[in-house]
Amino acid sequence: MSTLLIRRADLGTGVEADVMIQGGTIAEIGHDLNRAGVEVIDARGGALVPGLTDHHLHLHAMAAQAASICCGPPSVHSESDLGVALGRADSDADGWLRGVGYIETVAGELDSRGLDRIHGARPVRIQHRSGAMWMLNSRAAEAVGLSSADHPGIDRSPDGTPTGRLWRADDWLRERLPDNGPPDLTDVGRLLLGYGITAVTDATPDLAPSSQRAILDAVDTGALPQRVHLLGSPRDGPTSERVTVGPYKIVLADSDPPNLDELAHLIDQLHRVGRPFAAHCVSRENFVILLAALDQVGALTGDRVEHGALIPADSIAEVRRHGLTVVTQPGFLADRGDDYLRDVDPRDVGDLYRCRSLVDAAVPLALSSDAPYGPLDPWADMRSAMYRSTVSGAVVGPGETLSAEQAFERYLTPVHHPGGPARTVRVGGPADLVLLHTPLIEVLRNPSADAVRLTLP
Repeated sequence: MSTLLIRRADLGTGVEADVMIQGGTIAEIGHDLNRAGVEVIDARGGALVPGLTDHHLHLHAMAAQAASICCGPPSVHSESDLGVALGRADSDADGWLRGVGYIETVAGELDSRGLDRIHGARPVRIQHRSGAMWMLNSRAAEAVGLSSADHPGIDRSPDGTPTGRLWRADDWLRERLPDNGPPDLTDVGRLLLGYGITAVTDATPDLAPSSQRAILDAVDTGALPQRVHLLGSPRDGPTSERVTVGPYKIVLADSDPPNLDELAHLIDQLHRVGRPFAAHCVSRENFVILLAALDQVGALTGDRVEHGALIPADSIAEVRRHGLTVVTQPGFLADRGDDYLRDVDPRDVGDLYRCRSLVDAAVPLALSSDAPYGPLDPWADMRSAMYRSTVSGAVVGPGETLSAEQAFERYLTPVHHPGGPARTVRVGGPADLVLLHTPLIEVLRNPSADAVRLTLP
C-alpha cells in the first residue's frame, strides 16, 4: 500500500473527515480530499482509531498453544475428560503429546503417577494454565532424564525423587526436547490483526537467541505484521525499525519469593546501565519485597510491574512515589474470577487486578492479555475492566471499574510507553490504524471485536 484515502471516518470528534495515507504515514486529514488514482475506502461514518497495543503477551507460546491439546476449561472439566482428550489426540512428529491450560479442578495436583494413570502410552507434558509449571508422565520424565537432573525448579517428594512437576523450567525442558525450532508466527499475526492489534510487547523472559531471531525474521518478512517490543532480549539483541528492546523481564516467582538483597542488587545493576525492569509480580509478598528493594536502590523511569495481581491498598502511594507503571490484565476476572472468589483469601479479593484506584492515584496503567495464559481479545478485556464480572455474574472489586473510554485508552498507549498518553490519529503519525464499523461512541457502549472492519498494521 503506497497511497490510500479513507473517506468519511469518525475520528472521535463527532465530525467525519477524510484521511490520506502515504508510505505508511498519515499525510493529510481534511474534508473532500481527492487524488487521482489512489485506492479509496469509504468508512461510512465508522471510527478510524490508532491500532491497539497489547502490552504483555507471549508470541511463541501463543503459536505453540494452537498446536496443543486443551487440558482444562472450557472443554476439559474432569479426569475422564482429560483422558479422552489425550487419547484422541495425535502425537507430534516426535511422538509426544503437548497439553496446555490445566487447572487442579480437573484432576487435582497432577504428577507423573497421576498422568500415567490417565495416559501412559505416550510421553506427555502438560502446562499449567498459569504457564509457571509443567507436568510430565513417566515416559516423558524418562525421555528428558528427570531422575538425574538437578534444576532447582524440579519438584521432589520427601525422599528426593522427582514428582514429574517442573516449576519455571521452560528453558531446561526445551533443551531436552526434540529441536523443531520456534513455531511459525503467521497465524498469530493474522489473529492479532483480527482484533485490531498492531503492536505487542512480548514478555517472555530470557528469550533464546533462536527465538529472538525468529521473531525478527517474522516481522521483517511480514509474517508477523505487528511492531514488537521485547522484554526478554539483551540490550544488544537483534532489532530493527519494527522490533525494539524494552525493560528487562524479572520473574518474581510466587512459588519461590526472591531474596531482598539479591533483588535490589539485580535492579541496581540494570539501572546502572540505563535499563528499566519489568517485574512479574502476582503475590502480595513479592509486591512488598519489590517495593522494599526500590526503597534501597531507587527506581528508574520506565520501571514497570507486570500483572500486579495483588496490590495492597496501602502500597498504592508507594507505587506512585516510585513512578512505577502497572501493566495488568482484568480479563483474568472474566476468565477465572469465580476461581479467585473460591480460592483467594477474602481479605485479598478487593486487591485483585486493581484499575480505578491506580488511575485515581495517577499511577500509569496499561491493559494487556498475557496470552496465551489469559484471554487475548482486547475488546473483551475492556468489558472486563468496565464490569469486572465473572462467568457466574459475581463482581470482583466493584470499586475498581473503569469507564469504557478509560479502558479503551489503555490499549492506545505506545508500545514503548505503556502508561503514557493515548495515541491519536494525526498528520505525520504512523498509519497503523483500525477502521471500525460504527462511530466510536457506539462501539464503546459495548466493546466487541465484531466492531473491527479493517486493520492497517
